[in-house]
Amino acid sequence: MNTSVPSPDTVYRSPTALVGGSLTLFIVGGLAVDALLNGSGRAVLTAVGVLLLVVPLVVAFSFRPAVYANDERLRVRNPFRVITLPWGQVAGLRSGLSHEVVAEDGRRYELWALPVSLRDRRKSLRATAASERDADARGPMPKWTGAAAPGGDAGGAVVSTRRGTDRIVEELRERRDRQAEVSTAQGEVTVRRAYEVFVPAVAGAVLLLVLQLLG
Repeated sequence: MNTSVPSPDTVYRSPTALVGGSLTLFIVGGLAVDALLNGSGRAVLTAVGVLLLVVPLVVAFSFRPAVYANDERLRVRNPFRVITLPWGQVAGLRSGLSHEVVAEDGRRYELWALPVSLRDRRKSLRATAASERDADARGPMPKWTGAAAPGGDAGGAVVSTRRGTDRIVEELRERRDRQAEVSTAQGEVTVRRAYEVFVPAVAGAVLLLVLQLLG
């Protein structure tokens, strides 16, 4: 019997977000625990409300964002929803002030797990502009591009100017190009709301609002 086993996921996350989220939770948790242990009445309720509101939001923006890619689909986990796109439904990936995946129906979804480094973007743009100026100065060239290989061989590979998350997006584009027409990479785009974030955060906000109104 021939069974199809899904390919393993390649997971992309932001180490900076994970570190920042951990520090924030440590600080907020320490303050809240102190209020719960040493406070009473309104102080305890306020601490509970803050925990319910802040912790889900910190988790949503630091720990939740991730991009999962395998040979069948791209799964984007953002702070408040999870989008699953079979490669056949991915029209492309764009990089600007943020990285986005574009579905065949035109909808765009930001890749929160892949933050854009403006510093790296400027370096990449400067490197590309310098390469274009050099090409213009040299005039018409053979079909190959890039620096000559050692020993005078003019068949050297193009030197990539992509950095950081731009390089990850390029990897995702290459996988999309390989898999877009594969039968196992077809299907519909699905979007699931992150109610596990909404519900406690709304409960915390309501509790704090009630405490504020009661004075």
